[in-house]
Amino acid sequence: MKIYTKTGDEGQTSLIYGRRVAKDDLRVEVYGTVDEANSILGVVHAQMVPYAHQLHDLQKILLRIQRDLFDVGRDLATPEDKDDQPHVTAEHVALLERVIDRLEGELAPLHQFILPGGHIAASELHHARTVVRRAERMCVTLLREQAANHEIRKYVNRLSDLLFVMARVVNARLAIAEPTVDFSAPAQDVE
Repeated sequence: MKIYTKTGDEGQTSLIYGRRVAKDDLRVEVYGTVDEANSILGVVHAQMVPYAHQLHDLQKILLRIQRDLFDVGRDLATPEDKDDQPHVTAEHVALLERVIDRLEGELAPLHQFILPGGHIAASELHHARTVVRRAERMCVTLLREQAANHEIRKYVNRLSDLLFVMARVVNARLAIAEPTVDFSAPAQDVE
């Protein structure tokens, strides 16, 4: 099978079940953004390999999320009149909540704003978080304009929370200080 089909050369793509839509259709934009986040998570997973003894459980979580993001994309790529069995369910959301609760138990309470940074994997988790937030905003618009699985909006909302917590856990486990912002202190000169 060839990787190119030439069917998209005119600016259209197919949803599941063959319905053709423009490549900039909101539905396509949302699942493309989810795919972008999934790619970043692949980079994060690779960055964790040298620290597998400390981050193995996080790597397993990332692989599960990556698989689940394919289900998010599948639900988004399924036209509303064909969506009789959504793949993303309330259980997916509940699983993210359980993982967040477990990982938060490792962390000191927040007293300042966290800047994206620290270890490269933590930084990329923050990057993925911002892409997921963009997907969430797009999902809100999509659900206002078209019928789609409402659990997706909840899932991406929790996922962004989980990615924030995971970034903090990476820095904590690797003993890297989190960059923070203290708005009560004057800004530092860089000269």
